[in-house]
Amino acid sequence: MADVNRGNRPLSPHLTIYRPQLTSMTSILTRITGNALLISSLLVVWWFLAAATSPEYFAVANGVLTSWFGDLVMTLSLWGLWYHTLAGVRHLIWDQGIGLDIETAYKLGYAVIGGSFVLTLLTIILI
Repeated sequence: MADVNRGNRPLSPHLTIYRPQLTSMTSILTRITGNALLISSLLVVWWFLAAATSPEYFAVANGVLTSWFGDLVMTLSLWGLWYHTLAGVRHLIWDQGIGLDIETAYKLGYAVIGGSFVLTLLTIILI
């Protein structure tokens, strides 16, 4: 039989008192950047396929990827690549049982965030 009081139950208390933590936010951001990299890689594949198809079609794809929007997407993809890479290194460190205490986990989280921005800027400047 259906529970007639189902809609009258209060929400779980954690929904009102939960405060996002750096470790949870970096974990979520790792998943987001991984999926975003898939989408940006499809844009690069589209660009290569357009180059193999015809000069006119390549001009369209190249126009999109070299526009301000394409530059923005590729720059964010570069940042996502560095972030995702550094987060993966952090997880490899954690897999060894190193840095699992809260203080070190936060330091690694800030290192991943800061390092991804620094490496993105260095890549843009040097290339």
